[in-house]
Amino acid sequence: MNARFQPVREVFRHRNYAIFMLGLGPHAISSWMYRVGIGWLAWELTRSPVWLGVIAAADLIPVLLLSPLAGVVTDRVTPMKLMLLTQWLQCAQCLAVVGAMLAGVMRIELLLVLTLALGVAQAFGSAARHATVPYTVPRPLVATAVSLDSALFQASRFIGPAIAALIIPVWGVLGTFIVHIAGTFIFSVMMHFMDVPPPERKHGPRNFFSDIGDGVAYVREHKGIGPLLVMLLAASICLRPIQDMLPGFAEAVFHSDAVGLAWLSSAMGVGAMLSATVVALQGRLSGLANMTFVGLFGVVAATYGFVSTNILWVGVIFCALSGYTLNTLSVSTQALVQSAVEDSMRGRVMSLYTLIFRGTPALGALAFGGLAEIIGLRWSYAVAATLCLVASFWLLPRKDSMRVALDFDRAASRPPEK
Repeated sequence: MNARFQPVREVFRHRNYAIFMLGLGPHAISSWMYRVGIGWLAWELTRSPVWLGVIAAADLIPVLLLSPLAGVVTDRVTPMKLMLLTQWLQCAQCLAVVGAMLAGVMRIELLLVLTLALGVAQAFGSAARHATVPYTVPRPLVATAVSLDSALFQASRFIGPAIAALIIPVWGVLGTFIVHIAGTFIFSVMMHFMDVPPPERKHGPRNFFSDIGDGVAYVREHKGIGPLLVMLLAASICLRPIQDMLPGFAEAVFHSDAVGLAWLSSAMGVGAMLSATVVALQGRLSGLANMTFVGLFGVVAATYGFVSTNILWVGVIFCALSGYTLNTLSVSTQALVQSAVEDSMRGRVMSLYTLIFRGTPALGALAFGGLAEIIGLRWSYAVAATLCLVASFWLLPRKDSMRVALDFDRAASRPPEK
């Protein structure tokens, strides 16, 4: 059992990573509290489902629009400094929300502007964070480091909203914002104690669009990274949006209420957290290429199972399997890409990862949500699973070339093949 946890102990022996995770914990938990608080504040201000949706989407729009630009900027500056800047900006944004509430001038339009500002900071902060974490541990420990990061994120999805549910009845939404200021402040201060050397840069063209094009071309030509991101794209568009449709499934398919929705959502989150832990405990990059295919075929199978039943407890089981397999695909992909990409391209490539994983599910939700209006939720996502299955079989012949390009145990000292 002790040997099983050896990879986890190894990553925390590295000072920079230990400081990073120690600061990230309070920030991640308070971020989810902030999201709950912002949603409730938007509802209190308007009692409008439309405005609720607009505010919920406001921090996603900058990610869709700015991720490629954020990747270029990250590849031109020191990622650690950019991450620090964006963290302090997030702290200032939350201070502005609290200040507006205390001054009695908060309106839904102002909340929208402040939420968009937060989305801009997060777009650049996410790119900088992805470019920083690999330098906090040696290359063989990147898979464990990335997986523990994901496990913490998934755990915070439950802890944060649970604490918010206790705070809001006593102190109102203002309490969640004050806690988030504290969590962000702690993380920002902790990062000042990290000593991460800046990556080496290759001086290429200074035109932003040329740099973005270079990043896309690099991904397209890489025999390992390109197929990995195509796999993630297929799952993100076709199957990840089912998470946003769980309220509809809970009522229309499983004939339940908010309690049923809570069971379905929690099961998906628990499955995701377990998968991140499993990848972290594996402690090596070898075998992760196979795990991406297991994750892709697994989430297709879990989706078929989920849409084939109207029994809630069976749906809960398939939700857990869906969360487990989808997160296995995403975490394994992130670990492999982070280990394979050249330092000079890291920001641009990881910004594409962020764009795919966080941005494209909105496109899938629109497409398959519209289809569900015609043929129903279950048939709509059966179609989505079938499209993802077709993409899976198209990618399967490329598995051997992917494994060669991503074989770090055998070729850890040389750059990945193109």
